[in-house]
Amino acid sequence: MGLTCQSCGKALLNEQLNIKVGGNEKFIVALAGNPNVGKSTVFNALTGLKQHTGNWPGKTVTNARGSYTYKNRKFTLVDLPGTYSLLANSVEEQVARDFICFGKPNATIVVTDATCLERNLNLVLQVMELTDNIILCVNLMDEAKRKGISVNIQALQEILGVPVVGTTARNGKGLNQLMDKVYNIALGLEKTSPKKPVYNEAIEKEVEHLIPKLKNILDDKLDPRWVALKLLEGDQTILDSINQFLYKNTHKEVVCFYGS
Repeated sequence: MGLTCQSCGKALLNEQLNIKVGGNEKFIVALAGNPNVGKSTVFNALTGLKQHTGNWPGKTVTNARGSYTYKNRKFTLVDLPGTYSLLANSVEEQVARDFICFGKPNATIVVTDATCLERNLNLVLQVMELTDNIILCVNLMDEAKRKGISVNIQALQEILGVPVVGTTARNGKGLNQLMDKVYNIALGLEKTSPKKPVYNEAIEKEVEHLIPKLKNILDDKLDPRWVALKLLEGDQTILDSINQFLYKNTHKEVVCFYGS
């Protein structure tokens, strides 16, 4: 029946990033977030000197990855380009989207700024539509405290349905708890229930119309609801990425049938 999601993810990691995935020895963690939320500080604090940089294949966008060990397990942390969304309006957005979507990381950390959390949640909700294996890192908690801003971590966790950890990465506060959550999610010890966005009635009706057709095309390789939403947005890049990552070296190809 063709490629599976898991084999597709491993192929992308092995061939395009030179990250070897095998057995239970190494887990892949994606690190996403808006620019200027302290994402690089989190990356550096977790990986230390065990880092490699280069460019994403065929792109001028920098690819940074590093590694760390926690509870005798090895984790590879992939620092995705800083973006405000995953709408694929830029190369950075497309790279971040495609890695989470097709690379199938074992966990995805989304770093946000505690001082402007509402603005950052746009990206969080979009990542929640792509993967259940998400951890929300609310960084810069010290800055929020100085500005008189209080973030209720527990309430945020209940509202979103995903693990939430407050951190101040520059002094290491909260990073052990973050690594613990990543460990639990990556090893399947903790399950999440992301409360994904529900759109207006007209959009939801069109999504339901598209889902049966997409199920036949995608062969359970991608969430048909998410792909349906991309088609309704008129996003041609998702079709290009599906053909590149799911059906490369096969005789299959997905074309846009919507609206025909």
